[in-house]
Amino acid sequence: MTQIKRSVWHRQQITIVSETFPPEINGVSNTLRYLCRGLMEHGHQVTVVRPAQPGEATGFHPNTDSPLFSHEFVAGGFPIPGYKEFRFGVARPKTLVALWQHRRPGCIYIATQGPLGVAAVAAAKQLNIRVLSGFHTNFHSYSRYYGLGALERLLSAYGRWFHNRTEKTLAPTRKTITAAQTMGITNAALWSRGVDCEHFSPEKRSHSLRHHWGLKENEHAVLYVGRLAPEKNLSLAVVCFDRIRKLYPTARFVLVGDGPMRAHLEARHPDFVFCGVQRGEALARHYASGDLFLFPSKTDTFGNVVLEAMASGLGVTAFNDAAASEHIRHNDNGMKAPLNNDDNFVHHALKLADQPSLLRRVRTKARLDALELSWNRQIERFEHLALNPSTQAPDHVYNKQSFPIL
Repeated sequence: MTQIKRSVWHRQQITIVSETFPPEINGVSNTLRYLCRGLMEHGHQVTVVRPAQPGEATGFHPNTDSPLFSHEFVAGGFPIPGYKEFRFGVARPKTLVALWQHRRPGCIYIATQGPLGVAAVAAAKQLNIRVLSGFHTNFHSYSRYYGLGALERLLSAYGRWFHNRTEKTLAPTRKTITAAQTMGITNAALWSRGVDCEHFSPEKRSHSLRHHWGLKENEHAVLYVGRLAPEKNLSLAVVCFDRIRKLYPTARFVLVGDGPMRAHLEARHPDFVFCGVQRGEALARHYASGDLFLFPSKTDTFGNVVLEAMASGLGVTAFNDAAASEHIRHNDNGMKAPLNNDDNFVHHALKLADQPSLLRRVRTKARLDALELSWNRQIERFEHLALNPSTQAPDHVYNKQSFPIL
């Protein structure tokens, strides 16, 4: 029976709509990299719809050298306020209707809820094409970190309106499903994330890189990987590292990534190691060359970096949320604190730093558990949710819905 389903799925055209896509560096883009590559490897034809980058020509283009898609449609792109390095896309629904009449997808997956996603939902409904959405980013909660807290209620209502117009909203954790349901999103289903344990591996530890950071073999490299932005709660990571450094003065705080807080952090903490954005093998070496990993964010819907750190054999400290809530067992393969307890977060990180035998055990268990989290399993789960006719919603899902009045 499985073989029959797979043979039908292999003939599908799948369209991915997203305001962000590789080579951009963020969790959504990273997830789409593995999703698109996996779908292509499973025999599907993948078309990507995304915004243009500065100076890039818009329009429909066949794939030339990317393993991630067969074709792409590049829409007009404009900077996102507060995230000027990222873009939002603009396309008229009738443009997408014409595109999909010519190359009709079996399913459309909308990864982001921006203007491009709104146009894609409208076009998909007009053509009666199956459309799913992804609950990747808590934009409604991000607003408070950019002086726009008054908009949080409006953005939450917008998210509810947007996602309830699609057949399914794919969320990465059970806690995220609960949060989506609390917002009034009625169609949430679980689609989690995997990790590439061949790419992220303790075997890629680099003594020369650690030497470059100013560390000897038995000295602590405390690692953060991600966007250097207010919503990532980096102030707690700084406090936590300062406490670790009081115990171990030779410890170094290594930050991999970029963002609006970088200049401020560099000015206030010239002793920190700022590595900027790293990709590919360089990123894997940076992970593997660390010892402890701090993930202080309280806003991520998942946090792929947690799985990447586990696969790299690091001692992770995080809050009991997102990826950590699903994959970290406290005091076994990592440490996790209640969301409302910053002191607990710091205490757990200090415990790992101060107990070498515990840190060794946690790091070993983290790697072993990550080996069970394959991306291939998640690609198969996506196929089932997106392409299996038995999971289709009733026709009333596609009825016209107006924007909710607050």
